[in-house]
Amino acid sequence: MHLKISHTTEYHYDEPVQYALQRLRLTPLTQVGQTVLGWETLVDGAAIEVSYDDHFGNRVHLVSVDGDRDTIHITASGEVHTEDRAGVFGPHQSYVPLWLYARETPLTKAGKLIRDLSKSAEGDTDLARMHALMAAIHEAVEYKPGETHAETTAEDALESGRGVCQDHAHILIAAARSLDLPARYVSGYLMMEGHPEQTASHAWAEVHLNGLGWVGFDAANKICPDDRYVRIASGLCYRDAAPISGLIHGEAKETLKVSVTVEQQQQSQSQSQSQ
Repeated sequence: MHLKISHTTEYHYDEPVQYALQRLRLTPLTQVGQTVLGWETLVDGAAIEVSYDDHFGNRVHLVSVDGDRDTIHITASGEVHTEDRAGVFGPHQSYVPLWLYARETPLTKAGKLIRDLSKSAEGDTDLARMHALMAAIHEAVEYKPGETHAETTAEDALESGRGVCQDHAHILIAAARSLDLPARYVSGYLMMEGHPEQTASHAWAEVHLNGLGWVGFDAANKICPDDRYVRIASGLCYRDAAPISGLIHGEAKETLKVSVTVEQQQQSQSQSQSQ
């Protein structure tokens, strides 16, 4: 599938910001299941100081604001060709050892509710258990924006029964790790039929299974990622793969506006562009 993506982030401050430093994880890489045909990140109101690949293999732009600014505008856009691999990303290849993905983080610490949920997932194989777990989380946690925030833990989200894709991913990661299976958080984009315009990027979990390697599970939609998905970044939890994170010096109040468009390019358009 040929996907065209545009991700715009606008920060507005009620008074000028003298200094800010932000990490942008907004650049997809050509890897298993996806080929980046072209990508560009533009920043207005700040300067890209350096670009690098972090220890998880994510492409990061370090952006700074030095001077009085009350608006920062960030646009990441491009085109990606994807293929449906039924969620199978494959063998672990990274600077980070596989055993690190068994480590809990504050956002993915398994409490009693998550441990009980993981024990209830039945199946003849780890793959079958993960499918059962994905379905159980989908049923237990209603997708409802505004009920949780970036620092909501997996256990709290499960207890409330409401959350967004970040929460579904954290719960599945915590549950998988409680079963001694390495798991990681993945941020990216999802093309939704009939809804090209969205208010946020997407997130899901991957679990490392013997014989398959990394396999993706999107509990928010109860499906393994297919060719509608584009990977951007991964890590132990949201904090490692957040699209934008950083700090601001001062007491200015921040207003954030995010706009994401993910749409399929028609075959005829793809062919004409390649000629």
